[in-house]
Amino acid sequence: MIDKTMEFSLINEEEMENRKIILQVYEALKEKGYNPINQIVGYILSEDPTYITTHNNARNLIRKIDRDTLLQNLVKYYIAD
Repeated sequence: MIDKTMEFSLINEEEMENRKIILQVYEALKEKGYNPINQIVGYILSEDPTYITTHNNARNLIRKIDRDTLLQNLVKYYIAD
């Protein structure tokens, strides 16, 4: 009999993938000399993809994330204990 330990995670796979994408977009914006926080916030508020650079495919990556889901996750993490 194989005795495996199950790992409990509060973050599901979709949230982990979204986090990975946001970090990649953040780094691409930083590499191009932009203020990543301001640019990402601008994108979230307007849903205008021109706030995000095309460098390292960042613009296409961020479009993979549903904006409402992103906002929900941000609020959830902000108020988490």
